[in-house]
Amino acid sequence: MDTVDVGLFGPGSVTWKLHQEPILFVAGLRSLYLQALHPRAMAGVAQNSNYRQDAWGRLIRTADYVGTTVYGTTEEAERAGRRLRRLHARMTAVDPATGERFRIDEPDLLRWVHVTEVESFLDTARRAGVPLDADEVDSYYTEQRRTAALVGLAPETVPGTAAEVADYYQRIRPELRMTREAAETALFLTAPPLPWKLSLPARIGLNLGPPRWAYLGIAGTALALLPPWARRLYGGLGLPTTALSADVTVRALRLALTALPREWRESPMQRAAKERAAQLTAASGTAAGDR
Repeated sequence: MDTVDVGLFGPGSVTWKLHQEPILFVAGLRSLYLQALHPRAMAGVAQNSNYRQDAWGRLIRTADYVGTTVYGTTEEAERAGRRLRRLHARMTAVDPATGERFRIDEPDLLRWVHVTEVESFLDTARRAGVPLDADEVDSYYTEQRRTAALVGLAPETVPGTAAEVADYYQRIRPELRMTREAAETALFLTAPPLPWKLSLPARIGLNLGPPRWAYLGIAGTALALLPPWARRLYGGLGLPTTALSADVTVRALRLALTALPREWRESPMQRAAKERAAQLTAASGTAAGDR
């Protein structure tokens, strides 16, 4: 039984409950729109990333990293964290407002990326209809301090409850604004180049095709899911009807995704984690029977 490692969280965690939801791919896009509103963080990405040339590759690598921290073994998660910390430690950027050169692994920047990501996962899931009560919401934020530690943050400096996340957003909002880089990134996120097989109709002179329109719909939903204050920074309206429309859309999308066969909805890493959890349960039952 001691040899079975279910990773940083395990089957009883809110993290596993939440991250089994395929709707979280919309949350990932929402977090990128939100992150772009921090000028310093955006400068770090723009000056160190080839996301425009390899948008889908970067997206896949990010998804793999998140999947590893959630469903990998403890060693796999820690190894992924060490690799990311080494990568960040080599990177610097220039603040567009002050001309100051800074490290992109500054705690304030790492904390911004962490909070916007986990809050996006949670908010999108709840609005899509995933049942989570207030205690589970706080438990998720507390659990995710473990992933914050992987990137080099002291867990106690990371918001660990819904109230702390709300307070964090309130404090950081004066630092956020729409910059040229943010606008260019948002435009790119809304209409990125599709993988060549999906974009073939456009290459041969046909219309945009279903893949492009489907993606535009998803991107529009991700934008509409942003907090009202973030939508206003993007020049949109923070109307209740906007949020309501996004809620309806994301709930319908979740229903469609959950109707897909399980093998389409679960990654190999997630299935492997469930198999390890089943082994742990079986070993626990055997041990109890022996007593």
